[in-house]
Formats: sequence, structure tokens, C-alpha cells
Amino acid sequence: MPVIARFYGITIKMYFREHGVPHFHALYGEYNGVFNIETLEMMEGDLPRRAQKMIREWAQLYQNDLLSMWNTQDFNKLPGLR
Repeated sequence: MPVIARFYGITIKMYFREHGVPHFHALYGEYNGVFNIETLEMMEGDLPRRAQKMIREWAQLYQNDLLSMWNTQDFNKLPGLR
């Protein structure tokens, strides 16, 4: 599972052979979450609220890029949250 971005101790990854709704995985220490790319809502996981907020802020900036990666399965590394 390639790493898409890293910022503030958060790692964003995407499995390119998964099915279902377009989504990405976020890891933060021992916590993790799965986020819907289209709605930016956490579909499952146990991430702290602060981490969820930063991930949504980052994903909003790169939402089109994430959706394109999901659809084409063409991996691109994205900048982190600044």
C-alpha cells in the first residue's frame, strides 16, 4: 500500500486493488481510519477528533487528486498539510 502523504505524524495510504466507495486510509500512531474521498467522512476507525480534522482539511485540498488516483490507480505522492 503506497504512502500518498505524511504530515504531523499522520500517514495517508491508498490500496489500489480495493473495491467499494473511493477511500483512503489514515494512520496516526496506534489509531487508524478510513475516509470516503467523495464526502471526506470517516467511514470506520478510531482516530482522535483533532487528527480527523487535519485529515479532512488536507483531503479537501487534494480531493480531486485523490479521486483521480482512485479511478486511474496511478500513484502520485501528494504534499502534506502546511
